[in-house]
Amino acid sequence: MSALGLIAIGAGIAALAGLGAALGMGIATGKAAEAVARQPEASGPIQSNLIFGLIMMETCAIYGLFVSILLIFVLAGRVA
Repeated sequence: MSALGLIAIGAGIAALAGLGAALGMGIATGKAAEAVARQPEASGPIQSNLIFGLIMMETCAIYGLFVSILLIFVLAGRVA
């Protein structure tokens, strides 16, 4: 297998971080909505914890995107 093929596979795997983050964000938002529906008086702490978690998941997705772009443009340019 050529080096360019391995770089493409690595970039695809790194891009999957966006899929994982999107699933995590959807699940977390759904659970937060359930929690607020059950205890509306606790919506403040629930919302702040949700925002913090979403920030962490979005950061993971951005890192995955950065790694995949880095693999495609920087490493592929050196190998080719």
